[in-house]
Amino acid sequence: MIKPCKSCQQNFDITDNDLKFYEKVSPVFEGKKYLIPSPTLCPECRQQRRLSFRNERNLYKRKCDLCKKDIISIYSLDNKYIVYCPDCWWSDKWDALEYGKNYDFNKSFFEQYEKLTNGVPKLSIQNTKSENSEYTNYSERNKNCYMLFGSSECEDCYYGNRIFKSENIVDCFDVYNSQLSYECLECINLYNCCFCKNSQNLYNSIYCYDCITCSNCSYCINLKNKKFNILNEQYTEKKYLEIISNFSKQKKIIEKFKKLQISVPHKSNINIKSENIFGDQLFNCKKCFNSYSLKYSEQCSYSYMGINNKYCYDSDFFDNSELQYESLNLEQNYNVNFANLAWYSHNCYYISFCFNSNNLFGCVGLNHKQHCILNKQYTKKEYEKLVPRIIEKMQIPQPPLSRGQSVSPLDKGDLGDCEWGEFFSSSLSPFGYNGTVAQEYFPLTKEEALSKGFNWSDYEPEFPKVEKIIPADLLPDAINQIPDDILNWAIQCEVTGKPFKIIKPELDFYRKMNLPIPRRHPDQRHKDRMALRNPRKLWSRNCVKCNVEIQTTYSPDRSEIVCCEKCYLATVY
Repeated sequence: MIKPCKSCQQNFDITDNDLKFYEKVSPVFEGKKYLIPSPTLCPECRQQRRLSFRNERNLYKRKCDLCKKDIISIYSLDNKYIVYCPDCWWSDKWDALEYGKNYDFNKSFFEQYEKLTNGVPKLSIQNTKSENSEYTNYSERNKNCYMLFGSSECEDCYYGNRIFKSENIVDCFDVYNSQLSYECLECINLYNCCFCKNSQNLYNSIYCYDCITCSNCSYCINLKNKKFNILNEQYTEKKYLEIISNFSKQKKIIEKFKKLQISVPHKSNINIKSENIFGDQLFNCKKCFNSYSLKYSEQCSYSYMGINNKYCYDSDFFDNSELQYESLNLEQNYNVNFANLAWYSHNCYYISFCFNSNNLFGCVGLNHKQHCILNKQYTKKEYEKLVPRIIEKMQIPQPPLSRGQSVSPLDKGDLGDCEWGEFFSSSLSPFGYNGTVAQEYFPLTKEEALSKGFNWSDYEPEFPKVEKIIPADLLPDAINQIPDDILNWAIQCEVTGKPFKIIKPELDFYRKMNLPIPRRHPDQRHKDRMALRNPRKLWSRNCVKCNVEIQTTYSPDRSEIVCCEKCYLATVY
């Protein structure tokens, strides 16, 4: 079935499997199934809407509105919300049920939900069971970590995203089970590696791309079970170490490495140990469609960034979950739909920041609760009678509304739609679009964002006081020439001019790894890493070897040699 997207007006396909899934996750009350309708937005616009609710990297200093202590928060000082520190938010000093409201059938669901979410105190940062890791978000079970996001079970890791079960990892993205590595992305099982991409089981290597089970390799591509290679050429151990230790030779090697990247074949996509899939960066996955950066997952569609999931559609940043639709920021859920941050919950619809709960509808900030609607407690019988009535009201199309220059939560395009089956409108996001992950994948100017009904923030926090600011180009290249008192300075980013500081554990890491001090602000370094990744989009091309049609994240206008998997394997092995 082909439908036009009500946001971008592009046609998109809804498959028979999609329809079966929507039926599967539709709730049943007293023997009647309340079908979730097919989406009104295309997969890209649906994801853009969801990601506008995730601010993971922008942290602010403010005071807890309950205990008045100084805290770190994802909510800036200029917003209207009540914000509690984790200790207060998780305590019994307050009860989110006190904000509960009776459902008013004369008003729309989203209108009532908006009032509720604006009033319930917000958790300053999502960081649980961690030690000495105050500046981490959407994370848990970390120790001695700083500016780490969407990560868990890490120790001594800094400036990273989606890092799992790792130690001493700095400036990396999507790295799993690794140690002592720097500026790597989309890798598994690294030890003492720098500037590596799409690789696994690497040891003592730098600048490796799509290499598997290699050690002491540098500036290499497509290697398997190799050691002491430079630019894909074999060397003795002695000669290898001689070349690698010569910094002046390395500069020339980098230029040759860039040429090598263009001359060797690239696999159409990076999918490993996966079957019957359509997407990229899928590891040990089955029957996943139009999905990216998933591990150990099956039957997931239109989803991104998840580990160990089953039967999930339109989900982002989700782990260990099953039967989910149109949700993000998720951990160990079952049958949770239309949710923004839900952990350890099941059988819930339209919830935000809820934990260890079940059978919730339209709730915010609940923990260990069940059978609640708009944060009001009901008996099981009352809940099962009222929710169907609310859904039936939500199934009636609502007229589009305007609120000044913004777009109301009911206005999802040029026409009014029924509320049932739609994720929260981006106008309900507590963040400016420019401070969310949506801006990374769907960049907009301020004017474009506001015209589409997104929020925007012009807030800039004060920079901490420092003894002096040094331009990045004045920093010595050699780490042994960097004095200890650099910790009291700020470095001026060579790209944006924005100042940033070095922390003590970070400096220790650079010295241990013999790496230069970074010249760019952490935000710019993150942006640079994101630019190294292929787009989350597939194009139809032909294999340059056998001419068979392939689906690839390399667009047709790119210069890389792209092969089907069969031809690629014949070349590499």
